[in-house]
Amino acid sequence: MNNVKTLETLKQAVRTIPDFPEPGVLFKDITPVLGHPELLRLAIEALLDPFQDQVITKVVGIESRGFILGGMLAHHLDAGFVPVRKKGKLPYKTLSESYQLEYGTDSIEMHVDAIEPGDRVLIHDDVIATGGTAEATIRLVERAGGQVVGCAFLIELMALKGRRRLPDHIPIHAVLQL
Repeated sequence: MNNVKTLETLKQAVRTIPDFPEPGVLFKDITPVLGHPELLRLAIEALLDPFQDQVITKVVGIESRGFILGGMLAHHLDAGFVPVRKKGKLPYKTLSESYQLEYGTDSIEMHVDAIEPGDRVLIHDDVIATGGTAEATIRLVERAGGQVVGCAFLIELMALKGRRRLPDHIPIHAVLQL
């Protein structure tokens, strides 16, 4: 699926917004991909490609843009969808996992009953940057008894080397490496 034309088409659609959300950050805006049915279809197909035959029971989407494509991935895989959110945003009892930021720490949460022991889980976020959120999400899923089958990202920011924070035994699939 990941032919050169598809990758180039998706890459050209991603906008770079300088100094958002703060000075010095080059934000990768995927809304042009989301707004065009053909690009959206290409993105979903490219994200699904290595996981089609993996018998995934849950897709975990990381707040907030991971919810958009993550829900679609779950639909195509005939799997449940589990949102992972920032601390205090979920209404029921949660499991929590902290992770390091450049200056300090943050936490993410998931409902205690979202993952059942033995669930085969695909973790999705739109972008992997430093890898801290994805690393914490892997720990959450494993604490709940799930088996992480892989991580799927639309974009990997290569300069930030986030992939190095993730366990070697978990397949990492990034459609675009920027």
